Amino acid sequence: MGETMREKKDISYTIRRSADFPVIMIGEGILVGAVAGGIVLLYRICLNYAGTWMRQILEMCKGDPLRSALWIGALLLMAVVTGLLVRWEPMISGSGIPQLKGEMEGKLEQRWYRILPAKFLGGFLGMFGGLALGREGPSIQLGAMAGKGISRVLKRGKTEEKFLLTCGASAGMAAAFQAPLAGVMFTMDEIHKNFTAPVFISAMTSAVVADYMTSHVLGMDPVFQFDIAGNLPQKYYGLLIIMGLVLGVFGVFYNWFTLKVQSLYKKAAFLGPVGKAVFPFLAAGILGFTVPEILGNGHSLIDTMTHERMVLQTLIVLFVLRFLFSAVSFGSGVPGGIFFPMLVLGAFAGCVFGTVCNEMFGVPAEYINNFILLAMAGFFTAVVRAPMTGIILIFELTGSLSQMLSLSVVTVIAYITAMMLKSEPIYESLLAGLLKGQNGQMPEEGGEKVLDYYAVAEGSPVAGCMVKEVSWPKACLLVSIRRGEKELIPKGKTKIQTGDVIITMTDEAHNGEVCDQMKQLCRNE
Repeated sequence: MGETMREKKDISYTIRRSADFPVIMIGEGILVGAVAGGIVLLYRICLNYAGTWMRQILEMCKGDPLRSALWIGALLLMAVVTGLLVRWEPMISGSGIPQLKGEMEGKLEQRWYRILPAKFLGGFLGMFGGLALGREGPSIQLGAMAGKGISRVLKRGKTEEKFLLTCGASAGMAAAFQAPLAGVMFTMDEIHKNFTAPVFISAMTSAVVADYMTSHVLGMDPVFQFDIAGNLPQKYYGLLIIMGLVLGVFGVFYNWFTLKVQSLYKKAAFLGPVGKAVFPFLAAGILGFTVPEILGNGHSLIDTMTHERMVLQTLIVLFVLRFLFSAVSFGSGVPGGIFFPMLVLGAFAGCVFGTVCNEMFGVPAEYINNFILLAMAGFFTAVVRAPMTGIILIFELTGSLSQMLSLSVVTVIAYITAMMLKSEPIYESLLAGLLKGQNGQMPEEGGEKVLDYYAVAEGSPVAGCMVKEVSWPKACLLVSIRRGEKELIPKGKTKIQTGDVIITMTDEAHNGEVCDQMKQLCRNE
């Protein structure tokens, strides 16, 4: 009896507090944006130092066998430390985005107080060692964990905690790329999975605060600065269609190859996290003495491609080496993302395609940078399956709006190609692999009540049905239906329309199961 009364009280409190979320989350979004932005800003500064120190050390090692041997020894030591960090906290492995997706779906539980220091140090060591990893995944996870930490300190419920995780993730990406719009779009598309006004406003607030802090310290210049020769003439749009097709196929191959390398690492389970980390760090040491250009996040490679004319054969060799090194680096489980390395590979693909068009079809060389820009967005879209995020991201990273039409053509063609080839989005595949390997903490049985929001898509199973006609998950309670500004109490004869937002309540123990079932009901997949 007492347990039942307590449960009813929890349900009543959760529902009443949810009504005030839009106001509450603006204030908390500012707080999360400031904290998450500060952490990621510090992370970016440390990574910049790491990259600089790595290049200086390689320069000092030239022609000096003793210094070279000492650097190899230092790399092996970094591999050991990184592996021990992953062993201590497995949830820091890789980019961190699949882990965050898993927690948002109620399938994983992350320990924020362990992830924050371990991810920070692991990401720094990966960059210092020269691994082909990005800062965006770790930044998103660091930002989200800052949001979770604030939630726990303020003793917020699980529903509100998901909002704060979303805010922190948006702030993390905004600070990593100085791209607040792309940060919000990516978080809504890939992590939160539902577009609602309260979430969007709070996430945007966090992203803007984080971007302001980062811009104040690092300046307001876009991440990439290269000249674009105006709009690509429409007589070359046939080539854009071909490039979109190529990028779509390449994106599918990239996903397959990345997952294949990761599975090979998993088969070598006897190596453990330390043994797996040795491979990319040792490879970085060898490449540092032979082809140092391909080390690190790849920002310098994009600068070189966009400011200098490169021989086609050299481009292809660097492209292949970078592709292989990226897969070896990420597959090992060393903390680091694939987001930025994806953009680098896309830039390579665009540069190769543009150079071929110049040499074989007479396209002026001044348009090669256009192809680079377009290919970055197209390849990202083919891999992640988020075309709007790809377009907005490239716009914010370059500060250029002039290529919107050509960007749209390439991203749409790449998206359709990847979809027709039935390629799963990379982060969905990585999450599936993570859950299969049970590499993380599972939510505890029972626990708090959780509110979840599901937007009804056109053509979804529930669209056009009455509430009583739908086989709802048994472990959830249908709380309300939002239709525009109206809040409807669901009844048996209430007809569900496209664009409605269905609000459900479940407990932590069944949240993941209910989430999967509701996505099947509300999406057109």
